Amino acid sequence: MMKKRILSLALTLMCLFSAMAENYPYRSDLLWVTVPDHADWIYKTGEKAVVEVQLYRYGIPQDGVTLTYTLGTDMLTPDEEGTVTLKDGRAKVNIGTMKQPGFRDCAFTVEYDGKKYRHHVKVGFSPEKLQPYTTLPADFNSFWQEELEKLKKVPLKYTIKPVPEYSTDKIDCYLVKLQVTGRGQAVYGYLTRPKAKGSYPVVLCPPGAGVKTIKEPMRRKYYAEEGCIRFEMEIHGLNPEIDEATFKEISNAFNSRENGYLSNGLESRDNYYMKRVYLGCVRAIDFLTSLPEWDGKNVAVQGGSQGGALAIVTAGLDKRVTACVANHPALSDMAGYAGGRTGGYPHFHNGKNIELDKQMIETLRYFDVVNFARQVTCPVRITWGFNDNTCPPTTSYVVYNVMTCPKEALITPINEHWTTEETEYGHLKWILQHLK
Repeated sequence: MMKKRILSLALTLMCLFSAMAENYPYRSDLLWVTVPDHADWIYKTGEKAVVEVQLYRYGIPQDGVTLTYTLGTDMLTPDEEGTVTLKDGRAKVNIGTMKQPGFRDCAFTVEYDGKKYRHHVKVGFSPEKLQPYTTLPADFNSFWQEELEKLKKVPLKYTIKPVPEYSTDKIDCYLVKLQVTGRGQAVYGYLTRPKAKGSYPVVLCPPGAGVKTIKEPMRRKYYAEEGCIRFEMEIHGLNPEIDEATFKEISNAFNSRENGYLSNGLESRDNYYMKRVYLGCVRAIDFLTSLPEWDGKNVAVQGGSQGGALAIVTAGLDKRVTACVANHPALSDMAGYAGGRTGGYPHFHNGKNIELDKQMIETLRYFDVVNFARQVTCPVRITWGFNDNTCPPTTSYVVYNVMTCPKEALITPINEHWTTEETEYGHLKWILQHLK
């Protein structure tokens, strides 16, 4: 018992240090603090925003130090720059305002001993009124209904084998290979479920972006420990048991700017890579609801970033889904930059990624999360931060704003592209509270 308590304490401290490292760099000489003059970091359009910046080195307020800063719309080219000098470690910057709903980003830079240190803060202006650049195709639902009908004709086939090294006295773990199409394409995933006999809700957890393995199948083992069957899947058909060196080679070959999977086949809605991925998520629901241990009622989807996007997509496509949780969803308003707006990950047409032509923009309309968000009818919980430059707050708000289903938001302004373990565990609690 004592060893378990010590281990639990050690894990808690590791999570705490990890959170510190994500928020304010752990073991860094510098500590930045930015405090908008509205406690919730939100203003109405036309209101002026002021941010106080504080800078500490070795815990000592930096007096007389000059910071440079830039101001601009979320993820777009800065439109203003300047300097400010700290007095007793503090200074105020007038961020200005916005006439249209959106986010304004204030980015600071300071140099010590030849090294530059950076920090930024974003504040919102009437973000509850943000609407997407991406529009809904007239045949969106009929296109996807036809694809779902094709999927139904493909027999449900999978292999499942026990993984003793990831099983405990409370839960069993299995490696699943699930066929998605009739052409032999498959996905892999780890299934964890309570060891005790009974009927349980199922939870699908699609992955974040990248061509990668499932490295920590037990990191959310509390789902099974607290009475859920959980399936954490990958989307590229790569067995997580192959060695890391092989994974790295595959990732380097198929995850580059020029031929990355998120741009593969973008010239056609029928050939776009993500069509099989979206249908693979529905096939995963087919698998989970075929299990004899499923309670016959509850199907949840949960993920972050690309996984958050796929959770919303699955909830929009499949009415068997009864609850959806998404962290900072990617793949949202992806063509925004082409319209001079803030766009979502993977940031097409932003001058650094591929440029979109007319046909690509048309294809994206059938795969953009905002159009699946319009279709969701089950309860949804979404969380996002304002300082996120991977999945910017502009696009998270856009997704949330178009939803007409029962919904709630956990907004954590200071967060960049991360969530805490407390938030992740809270997702499970939310799912359990919404069981039928």
